[in-house]
Amino acid sequence: MSWLDRLEKWIRPVVVPNIATYIIGAQFLIYAVSLTQPEIIEKIQLIPAKVFELELWRLITFPLTPPGAHPIFLFFAWYLFYIMASALESQWGVARFNLFLGVGYLATLGATFLTAFVAPYTPASVGFLAGSVFLAFAYLFPNFTIYLFFILPVKVKWLALFTWLSYAFTFLVGGWTAKALVLASVSNYLLFFGRDIVASMRSKKFRMESQAREIQQENQPIHRCTVCGKTDKTHPGSDFRYCSRCAEPLCYCEEHIRNHEHVEA
Repeated sequence: MSWLDRLEKWIRPVVVPNIATYIIGAQFLIYAVSLTQPEIIEKIQLIPAKVFELELWRLITFPLTPPGAHPIFLFFAWYLFYIMASALESQWGVARFNLFLGVGYLATLGATFLTAFVAPYTPASVGFLAGSVFLAFAYLFPNFTIYLFFILPVKVKWLALFTWLSYAFTFLVGGWTAKALVLASVSNYLLFFGRDIVASMRSKKFRMESQAREIQQENQPIHRCTVCGKTDKTHPGSDFRYCSRCAEPLCYCEEHIRNHEHVEA
């Protein structure tokens, strides 16, 4: 039994089925309230300095921060998150999907407080946590077609590649908080898919080596002149013969078949 199986068994009594629906519903309510009370967004964000001032509810409420402000973008983001979360929950089961979100949540908390000494008032972005769900979905269903804003068809694997590149850019040029959140966002992804990724890399390495050996074997000459080294590959129009007077049948090109020293036993 793997560590994931053991953790799943341990948390199974407290898992929440269809957890994505509750997250989206809570984010919608927060967004609706923010239209008249915009300060509520700041009140629920994970800001280390505020937590140190005993505003402990932020530890729980920050995942409920809406992923944007424009209603069209919000609807599309929620729609995609629901589809992907539902697919992962169906593929893995409720317990494993809850565990995936839980690991990402704890990693985000840890990254935020590890960098609190350099950015105590910088709120933690929940976009990276949602991004880990997207990357997990893209890994399992790479050929799924997303219609961006229900218009432009794009396979999810290309969007995932763009996401990885943007994460790499953020990690290279971003501040310490951004770097830590990038690492946190991919930590659950690597924990859940790391073994499969390593196995896939080894398989592809073996496949490339096999292909290289096949190409090498295909390019090996059938005939090679014992005297000059000419082969049927380097000189495809040449005629090659084998001398029966030599101790063992040796190959010679047409120039040397009658002009060579016979090899004695």
